[in-house]
Amino acid sequence: MIKKHLGFLLNLIAIALFIPGILLPMFSLNMAMTANVSGAKLTNTIVDKSLSLLQTIQELWQDERLLVAVLIFAFSLCIPVIKFILLSLAYAKKDSPLETTIYNFIGKIGKWSMADVFVVAIFLAVLSTNHAETATEQQLALFGFKLDFIVSSQTLSALGPGFYYFTGYCLLSLLGTAISGSSVRANT
Repeated sequence: MIKKHLGFLLNLIAIALFIPGILLPMFSLNMAMTANVSGAKLTNTIVDKSLSLLQTIQELWQDERLLVAVLIFAFSLCIPVIKFILLSLAYAKKDSPLETTIYNFIGKIGKWSMADVFVVAIFLAVLSTNHAETATEQQLALFGFKLDFIVSSQTLSALGPGFYYFTGYCLLSLLGTAISGSSVRANT
């Protein structure tokens, strides 16, 4: 019986982490280009973004990448919410056939939740783009004058607080569901 309570408590904490996880920025990306001409620097920011999960879905929708937006919405938002509602229902219906059915269903839809995959994708994207810097030397000949200049670009990315909340949600949800599910299987 304690496993059911502990599992539900972990899932309750997980859903509390889920809310700021989808609302707060998951990552930020800053791309800048600099031209150094005879000691004078000209810098232009190309991209300066900080996106949450909801903002990412919204931006994908606006860019008409509808399939990707719908898939992320369904698998990273809808399934976790449905899973929590079902877990709450199973917790309320203790020691009933409905509880067992719900846990079996949660086990099947849990495989379709892409929340953990989304976290890994964000993490890899940040790692692969952080501090990527390029510099090329160019020479411009104009009216007999030669002008040397260096063009460089730098990409900086960072994980935002939403990433950590969402990762916490994923880990606690997996743990809580496993503990709750094991208590049901032990009783049957």
